Amino acid sequence: MSKTYTGSCLCGTANFELKGEFKKFFLCHCSRCQKTSGSAHCANLFAPGAQLNWLSGAENLQFYQHPETNFSLTFCRSCGSNLPTDLPARGLVKVPAGSLNTPVEISPQAHIFTDSRGNWDQGFVDVPSFEKMPS
Repeated sequence: MSKTYTGSCLCGTANFELKGEFKKFFLCHCSRCQKTSGSAHCANLFAPGAQLNWLSGAENLQFYQHPETNFSLTFCRSCGSNLPTDLPARGLVKVPAGSLNTPVEISPQAHIFTDSRGNWDQGFVDVPSFEKMPS
């Protein structure tokens, strides 16, 4: 059964609707995802055969394809947020989980490209957590 999800960028310029179903959810630790996220990994959902519609801000999107690789991303030119990328040649839409405004039922299924994991990306279970910025 196809569901409808909505999402946006940080500044609210780009808004989208996705009709489809998420089949895969990976936490990617490749060096390219580290560079684009500025973090340990990207959290990407994959929706084969989904329909992506831009409700606003399509003119403010920038697409980037890394040379000689399958790595690509779409982002907002104003705030830099990673946004969904329609990949028709692969028959799917890649959606950064953090760009969604609606909940998803699927949980991450795997950490991938862990051979590129940063040496600081370990032992998070032992790191204290806070609900807000600690003082």
